[in-house]
Amino acid sequence: MRSDLMKTGVEKSPHRSLMKAMGYTEEELQRPLIGVANAKNEIIPGHIHLDKISEAVKAGIRMAGGTPIEFGVIGVCDGIAMHHVGMKYSLASRELIADSIEVMAMAHPFDGLALIPNCDKIIPGMIMAALRLNIPALVISGGPMLAGRLQNRAIDLITVFEGVGAVKAGKMTEAELKEIEDAACPGCGSCAGMFTANSMNCLSEALGLALPGNGAIPAISAARYRLAKQGGRQIMELVRRQILPRQIATLTAFQNAMTVDMALGCSTNTVLHIPAMAHEAGIDLPLDLFNTISEKTPHICSLSPGGMYHLEDLHRAGGVPAVMARLWQAGLINGEPLTATGKTMAENLAGVRVLDDEIIRSLDHPYHTQGGIAILKGNLAPEGGVVKQSAVDPQMLVREGRARVFDSEEEAANAILGGAIHPGDVVIIRYEGPKGGPGMREMLTPTAAIAGMGLDKEVALLTDGRFSGGTRGAAIGHISPEAAAGGPIGLIQEGDAILIDIPGKTLTLKVDETELVRRRAQWKLPEPKIKHGYAYRYSRQVTSGSQGAVLQD
Repeated sequence: MRSDLMKTGVEKSPHRSLMKAMGYTEEELQRPLIGVANAKNEIIPGHIHLDKISEAVKAGIRMAGGTPIEFGVIGVCDGIAMHHVGMKYSLASRELIADSIEVMAMAHPFDGLALIPNCDKIIPGMIMAALRLNIPALVISGGPMLAGRLQNRAIDLITVFEGVGAVKAGKMTEAELKEIEDAACPGCGSCAGMFTANSMNCLSEALGLALPGNGAIPAISAARYRLAKQGGRQIMELVRRQILPRQIATLTAFQNAMTVDMALGCSTNTVLHIPAMAHEAGIDLPLDLFNTISEKTPHICSLSPGGMYHLEDLHRAGGVPAVMARLWQAGLINGEPLTATGKTMAENLAGVRVLDDEIIRSLDHPYHTQGGIAILKGNLAPEGGVVKQSAVDPQMLVREGRARVFDSEEEAANAILGGAIHPGDVVIIRYEGPKGGPGMREMLTPTAAIAGMGLDKEVALLTDGRFSGGTRGAAIGHISPEAAAGGPIGLIQEGDAILIDIPGKTLTLKVDETELVRRRAQWKLPEPKIKHGYAYRYSRQVTSGSQGAVLQD
């Protein structure tokens, strides 16, 4: 066993003495030692209950003959960090999470890892650590929040964000917004729509590193706690059989996950996290692969923010296994990859069926004929930009507009909420990329304001930052190279014509090359927005959004 490095032999008598100081018995030390990486904290609603999930996981480990050893992991709540300096630290926390788990598992050589995340950067950060370490590991999430209810309609966090714009536009009173605020988030769990956290929990299941049900079983359900116990037992089986993360997360498995991504209409943040996770597995995933898979994968689940359904509805319809079964039967999913169940994906999907054909539509009756995400390229984004095309109004799929240029999210949000943005405008928010932000902030406040003010069918937003999974409308992010790296987005001037063609996968700045050469000669890199601490170090080491915003090797 790997843990023998710290517990076996006369030389390890001091080590055993320290373990006994914590109450571990001889018998417990002789068993496989399983590190339980628990991201529980009291600032994220998706994590507030992870102590209970952890207890269920540890019970499962003990039932299967192992000894669980829990340690903590940090986490940022993107919703609470939104629209202030805190969001500069959200994406950057992913690398800290991966590094800290690596540190713990190398300093204390566990035989396996049970990974308990539930929200945006924590899930990919934990998976990155598992693939880097390549010891038996299993993702066991805390599950999604239920949707809120108000006047017999389902609402969620995005309803609140968009309500702010509605109040500013005079379409809603502050008292009405307060009613939404009080009802939208009814309890623990990752926010109820197909936002980033639920996207990543569903994709961890599709990738094979989590058990079936991980993505959609509600946080408050007894089934979630039964799954956690089952996960504790299963990590022991993975240790016994020495099934390793890189044996599961192969190129084919990643392609399966990307197919599910398109079918579900997941967050654009998956375009950052999937390549970053693949990078840790030694797999190169070019950005163009997203378009290749999207073009042949129908969008068959329309969940908030693009649709009316939530994760509890997906669970009721059969969950991620039902989506995958439908894709597998059509030949879009490869059944050969090994999964955390110890069986192949095909064996997991045998006998699985869809329980609601409206929530999970058939492939010949999809919500959209192509997948949820598209990669756009052109002279404005030579390395690409990302849009959640399933959440774009049809009349915005091809649109030419005039640039309204802002060098920070705050400037843009103030202009939008102040009524300075008008139909036909293309809002440009730059110097918000991985380097320039630093930290590639999410832009949910300005996009939700545009939607809440009723402008989402008339105004587009482009940024070298990124968007929340809750964003809808013609919002194109991850524009690479970013402005701080000398990208063309830094050369745009007020009033420039910009052509967006989502079906054609192009993004064009309609300024002739001679003028762009002149502008480039005059361009100067602004001073860093943060000049000290972790965010500054991150800005010096991080790569482009088109590369998953991983740190330079």
